[in-house]
Amino acid sequence: MRYQPDHKAETRRKIVKDASRRVRAEGTTGAAVSAVMRDAGLTHGGFYKHFGSKDELIVESVGEAFTEAGEWLTRIARQAKPGTAWKAIVKAYLSLEHCDHAASGCPLAALAPELARSDRAMKGRIFAELAGYKSRLQPLMPGRRAADKERAFFAIFSTMAGAIEIARMLPEPAMREKVLATARDLLLRSF
Repeated sequence: MRYQPDHKAETRRKIVKDASRRVRAEGTTGAAVSAVMRDAGLTHGGFYKHFGSKDELIVESVGEAFTEAGEWLTRIARQAKPGTAWKAIVKAYLSLEHCDHAASGCPLAALAPELARSDRAMKGRIFAELAGYKSRLQPLMPGRRAADKERAFFAIFSTMAGAIEIARMLPEPAMREKVLATARDLLLRSF
């Protein structure tokens, strides 16, 4: 059976997209190659036709996650009133909806501690993906100058990711909402 010329690229995109959700939900060690390939409707043996290693898949999956999260937050910002884009981002990010759906949320909140323990080569590749995320969202942050917006990005996203990580550990929705509301209120009053 002959495939269309773009079949391999389409299959790779599907694997990366599926792996991106699985990695955010289960972590980099939880997302086994066999499960990722099964999700894509392929055999484990076909993995190496698309990727040189699991690390290559992880980096592309994290990149896909940053792209998805960036698109989501940019959409939220575009719908906000002028001058309030960053506030809309804070409210959406620090929502129970985002907290309760790690598989479709921001990879910072889902993977930061795990990625921090990765080797130096992997960190460099992940940093490039994070830099793209920052470049996309930094212009939406409060501040007049680029340096102010960069500081705001780091302060806001560090606070938000940490709040989501803590909230996800808590068993009750009311407890999670309390953590999220506290961080949300702090950020909205601070800039």
